[in-house]
Amino acid sequence: MPKTKLKLNAKQLRQRGPRPGELDQIKRLPISIILDNIQDTFNIGSFFRLAEAIAAEKLYLCGDTVSPPNIKIHRASVGTWRWLPWEYHRSPIKLIKELKKKGYLVVAAEQAKKSIPYTKLKLKTPVALVVGHESNGISKEVLAIVDQIIELPLLGINRSLNVLVAASVILYHWLEQLGITRVKEKTNSA
Repeated sequence: MPKTKLKLNAKQLRQRGPRPGELDQIKRLPISIILDNIQDTFNIGSFFRLAEAIAAEKLYLCGDTVSPPNIKIHRASVGTWRWLPWEYHRSPIKLIKELKKKGYLVVAAEQAKKSIPYTKLKLKTPVALVVGHESNGISKEVLAIVDQIIELPLLGINRSLNVLVAASVILYHWLEQLGITRVKEKTNSA
């Protein structure tokens, strides 16, 4: 389980970036996230915050996705974009092929004929989660090359969730599968 001694609140994260040696204190998990044409800067910034919160290995921004430095991303991420390894790639397809050559399991979160429930995925690491455009989803070309497509059950009239919400559910489920389930209990010293 990754343990990071350094803990900063939102105000501290907004005000400063990493100091020498601080990034080395963060033990990253073999989980990466690929944003395929995510458009909303609030979502992009929130993905930085989510990825950093789970100690993800890397966040990949692909296609027509805005990248830092960007004030809206900075605000939504509370500055975590400076703490998380990330890269921009024009083509998500080239990136996915590279990751697969390196042994990554590449999983897309999308409603599709070949999708399985997210709880049925046989997780292996390293793993990369692909999430797509807020309205159009993940492209057919990307879906054709991923190793697995998973989806969350939607029981009401609504046919979709916010991309960040869906990814959060999946990623925290993966943490449970990796045995990272407990938050250190805090004691009151009154």
